[in-house]
Amino acid sequence: MSESSGQEKTERATPKRQRDARKRGDIPRSRELATAAVLAVGVLSLWAFGGAIARRCAALMREGLSIDPAVLHTPQRLPTMFGEALVSSLWVLLPLMIALMGAVFAAPLLLGGFNFSVEALKPDFGRLNPVKGFGRIFSRNSLMEMLKAFLKFVLLGGLAGMFLWLSHGEFTGLSLEDPRAGIGHGLGLVLRCAIWLLGGLLVLAFIDAPYQWLAYQKKMRMTRQEVREEMKESEGRPEVKARIRQLQQQMASRRMMEQVPAADVIVTNPTHYAVALKYAAGEMRAPKVVAKGADEIARLIRELAAEHRIPVVSAPPLARALYRSTRLDQEIPAPLYEAVAQVLTYIYRLRQWRNGPAPSLPPIVDVPGGEPDPVPDSLQ
Repeated sequence: MSESSGQEKTERATPKRQRDARKRGDIPRSRELATAAVLAVGVLSLWAFGGAIARRCAALMREGLSIDPAVLHTPQRLPTMFGEALVSSLWVLLPLMIALMGAVFAAPLLLGGFNFSVEALKPDFGRLNPVKGFGRIFSRNSLMEMLKAFLKFVLLGGLAGMFLWLSHGEFTGLSLEDPRAGIGHGLGLVLRCAIWLLGGLLVLAFIDAPYQWLAYQKKMRMTRQEVREEMKESEGRPEVKARIRQLQQQMASRRMMEQVPAADVIVTNPTHYAVALKYAAGEMRAPKVVAKGADEIARLIRELAAEHRIPVVSAPPLARALYRSTRLDQEIPAPLYEAVAQVLTYIYRLRQWRNGPAPSLPPIVDVPGGEPDPVPDSLQ
């Protein structure tokens, strides 16, 4: 099928598609990685607690084989003795069991992370359809799982058989050792065998985990038509529109702030408004507003002006008139020419001044008619 038909799944999954998949419980998982992690925790726990377990097991065996003659005359004490022995055995194995239980719950989270889905708990009666079930049996995923199970059986079975063949002398010699040494030696053999199996599982995990991740990403891919439809659906939501407007305003404000260092003068209210003007003789017909803002934006403009040594002139009527009547990157209106010209003349004299008293700022002329017509909010 050609890509132009819009049916080729060539686009990466959108965040919305990924969220919807997680809500359904559709996330990447690797059984081999989880199994290897559980076995790794078991090996580490056995290595850490194996000595204590061996000593305690030897003591329990010694206590169990030492029968008090008084018990023979009071058989009702036997259940109590067996119960105490069972509790003691559980206490010995408790650290190992806690570590393994924690690993069983945490290991699947290594790929895909934690996810609780209510939808995944709902019964799906469609899975009872024998036709679909027959199709799933011979699907690509099922065949891959069968192949992995066969490879796992061959690899782990081969490793276990090789270990038993290499260590058969040690296994047969366990019966000749005293209980304490025999238990410790036996646990050591179990630990070594587990390490062999762990090596095989790690090989499978390093192959299976990337495969599962890539297969999931491929399954989640979308056609271009699906992406376009999702964008249309998302952009129609009020919260998405508000977020888009916010991002647009942030980008416009960032671009505006980048123009402040190039301004010739900042006209202020002095605290509520700030307007940055630029004029290049011979290139512009009239001075142009390169940045403007009120309150917090005005404060940022003043700070940038101080950082870049841009002159700041306090002229409240002119600042208000410029802010309300001129949009960004627009030349100032004709009624404000004379007032702005006086400000720029003062700035040019200030630049040319070297020694002696600095030039004084002339009084700003009144804006004819009060103030020019304000710019609509959509154009500011």
